[in-house]
Formats: sequence, structure tokens, C-alpha cells
Amino acid sequence: MQAKIDQYKIFKAVADAGNISVAASNMYISQSAVSQSIKSLESALEVRLFSRSRKGVTLTGDGETLYEYVSAALALLESGESKLGESKTLKSGELVIGASNTLTDYYLLPFLHEYHRLYPGVKVRILNGTSKRVMSYLDTGLVDIAFATTNEKPEGYTSYLCFKTHTAFVAAPDYPIDFNASYSLADIAALPLILLEKESGSRRFLEDCFLKEGVRLAPEIELASYELLISLSRIGLGIAGITEELSLDAIDSGQVRKLTLSTPIPTRAVSMLTPGSTDVSMAARKFMELIRH
Repeated sequence: MQAKIDQYKIFKAVADAGNISVAASNMYISQSAVSQSIKSLESALEVRLFSRSRKGVTLTGDGETLYEYVSAALALLESGESKLGESKTLKSGELVIGASNTLTDYYLLPFLHEYHRLYPGVKVRILNGTSKRVMSYLDTGLVDIAFATTNEKPEGYTSYLCFKTHTAFVAAPDYPIDFNASYSLADIAALPLILLEKESGSRRFLEDCFLKEGVRLAPEIELASYELLISLSRIGLGIAGITEELSLDAIDSGQVRKLTLSTPIPTRAVSMLTPGSTDVSMAARKFMELIRH
């Protein structure tokens, strides 16, 4: 294939120069090599590409037809090579990240802002979804990097621990409950709970933790939006099950107060994941460096 491309490059150089010796000089190869390349191409295509005279060469009708396609094809190849070069230097390119809305909003935003400042030519796309969904995006190649909450180190991936999360239950400061008491998981389940919908990874994790203690969850309010957990608990509609690290502003400012648990809930890990057997792009590598630092 490379030999054929070289022949077409020589063909175009001869057509542009109108002279074999000039084309050879421009390409820094011998005149005999140029002549042989043209003869070989004509033989392979079974057409005459040039009419020869003492003044040089001119394209035949078939040669003119081929010249249009060769010029377009070589220009496209050059454009592709240029784009690859720009991608390596991050003057252009694309980065696709898989993450939940919550992680994007509460964790990734400052990194995305800095990345865009450093590499404004790189187009960044984000595919939102649950942890399970964004990992499936990674498996099928739809994203370069996935950010997911996991209980254990997932096999088959290259992973980097971003931070660990703790589950907490919070209520409005004036909610009619004893904040000094210690609550078992059964006690928590008996309260008017506000939780994420069952499809979310956080909800499935909570369900499993409570079931291990023989307790089933039956929340009064189920939400698709993490932000509403704090909002609804803050106005006194119930006890919200939240991720503490993602709600520090509301807790530290006193908008909500934590309940004390007598049974600890295991921590979870938010990890940055890439395919274990595939090299990542330069665009992805630079974003990963921002996270690691």
C-alpha cells in the first residue's frame, strides 16, 4: 500500500512539474527512479498517463482523470496527518468522559475547567450515566475515561482511586428528631426517608447494606436528582441518604445535620478507570495527569 501511495506522489509531482527531471529534483530522488515509477503505475493501471515530448510531459485524458482523484486523496491524507500532529500536541482532538451528573458537578468541574484552559483546542464530551452504565461505555469504547463508584477494585481495568465516600443520613436542623441519639439501620429504615431511585448505584449499595442487617428500605420519596436530596431534606420533608463528601457545603454551613449511626456503613471508592489492555490517547492522558496531581 505504501509503495502505491509513493507512486501516486511521484505521479502528481511529475504532473505538477511537467518534467520528469524537475520532479526528480524536487523530490530528491533519481530521474530513473521517477521514470520507473511512472512506467510501473501505467503498467498496473493499463493506461498511458503522460504524453512525452522534448519539452517535457503532459497529462493524457486518463492522466487528467487520475490526477483529480490523486490530488484530492493526497490532500486528504496530508490533512489527516496534520490533524494527528495537532492531536499529539493537543491543538485539536477529542476527549470523551463517562461520569454521573453528580460526580461531574461535585468533583470533575474544576478539573474540566483547568483542562479547557490548558487545551482549548480539544473538544470535551461527557456521557452521563450510573457507574454501571459508564463502565459499559468504557467497555464498548464510547468513552476514553470513566469515573465510577465501586465497592472493590474492578478487574480488567486500570484504575486510580480519586477519593473514598461515606454514606450519611441528614435532616433539617429543626427536624423533630434527637440528633444526639445513635440510630441503628432498623431505626433509620423506620424514618421517612428520601433516597435516590432504585436504578442508581448508590441506592443499590444502600439496599445491600441494609439487607445484610435484615432490614428492607421503603423510602417515602425517591429521586432521580442528587441535588434534590439536600433540598427536600433541608425544608423538612424527611431524612435524606447522601454521600457525605459530595454534600460538605450543606453540612458545614448547617443547612442539614447528620444523624449518628450505631452500625457503620462501609466506604465506597470513586475511581478513574481506563481499559486495562488499551493505550489511552494523549488527550485522555493529560486529563488523567490533572486528576492524579
